[in-house]
Amino acid sequence: MLSDSHFYFNKAADVLNLADNIRDILLSPRRSIKVNIVIESENNELLHFTGYRVQHNNARGPMKGGLRFHPSMDEDHAGALANLMTWKTAVVDVPFGGAKGGIDCDPHSLSAKDLSLLTRRFVEEIKDVIGPTRDIPAPDVNTNARVMSWIMDEYSKFEGFSPAVVTGKPLHLFGSEGREEATGRGIMNVLAEALKEQNRDFSDISVAVQGFGNVGSHAARLIAEQGARIVAVADHSGGVANPDGLDIAALMEWVAIEKSVKGFAGGTPFNSADIIGWHADVLIPAAMEAAITVENAEQVRAAIIVEGANGPTTPEADEILHKKGVLIIPDILANAGGVTVSYFEWTQNIQQFRWEHQRINDELGKMMRKAYRSVHEISREKGIDMRTAAFVLAIRRVAKAALARVYINTKVPL
Repeated sequence: MLSDSHFYFNKAADVLNLADNIRDILLSPRRSIKVNIVIESENNELLHFTGYRVQHNNARGPMKGGLRFHPSMDEDHAGALANLMTWKTAVVDVPFGGAKGGIDCDPHSLSAKDLSLLTRRFVEEIKDVIGPTRDIPAPDVNTNARVMSWIMDEYSKFEGFSPAVVTGKPLHLFGSEGREEATGRGIMNVLAEALKEQNRDFSDISVAVQGFGNVGSHAARLIAEQGARIVAVADHSGGVANPDGLDIAALMEWVAIEKSVKGFAGGTPFNSADIIGWHADVLIPAAMEAAITVENAEQVRAAIIVEGANGPTTPEADEILHKKGVLIIPDILANAGGVTVSYFEWTQNIQQFRWEHQRINDELGKMMRKAYRSVHEISREKGIDMRTAAFVLAIRRVAKAALARVYINTKVPL
């Protein structure tokens, strides 16, 4: 993933004719933290973990990014994701930089008490480099609102009442309306703008969705509510299809109980791998990295791909799809609804004033649609694909902010 993000960065940097030294400056992380964490479990065992926080860039504001609790978490992974967050926040023009981190643990093997202790020890180790004006963590893989509550509580023990230190908190503990569905709603908004550019409407399209977790399920629900037919949904266990459109509300109820789309009576089952080549106008890969590769890119029949997951398309597959004329709305734009509503939560915490749900939805819609139009304009102006255009926009914004902070005589073309 690190090499993919650098590939796309350098492709956009070539468009901007950026010198190698400027590329190095923009790609290099500001700070990388690695901490040793030892806790005594409820079973009186000594457990040893490593925590990470990579802070990539703060030229446009405090750094922002999720925390992953996963055995495979390491510094390289955190660095790649922190890099991606810098460009993602810049594309939607929220005043943040990029960061990412986590702990190399399996939270499913820990009791709630042990997980709380581990989280709090991690905060003790990194408290001096995070904060409402420094670096604001958020939920990611295997972390949730409860974990964010522990972080806020522990940090506040040292710094006083600090709800803005993290986002993704429960609504009853200074969280924001609309946060759970934010990424899915952002996907719906950018798709609406893409259809508008093509003089089409939701009622004209069929949609296939890979992944039915938080992102995929809310995207499917919201797009269906606009009148589109969700004709196929797949997850890790299988898929379910209905050419007349699946009942997404009923499917969400089924998955809440069964933890899978498999067995849902409202459609025909199919092999989950077949979702990539499904006969639909729009494909939303919202499950995993590298879902569309050189091996299956030719199978894609959708005219529009909206990337709900991070890095679902490999660079080789991206090239194949571009030659086929597929419009790809890239991840750093398409799934930025989450960080945008995180920005709204942070803003509310700073102001100590709660926004109504409708305001959240309206403001999110404005920002996502504006970001799409900005990327699309660069795409047309320079004759480049939407992904490269998104990176061009992001690099311009970050570079201008970074260079404006220092005195230099060097002329940098942006």
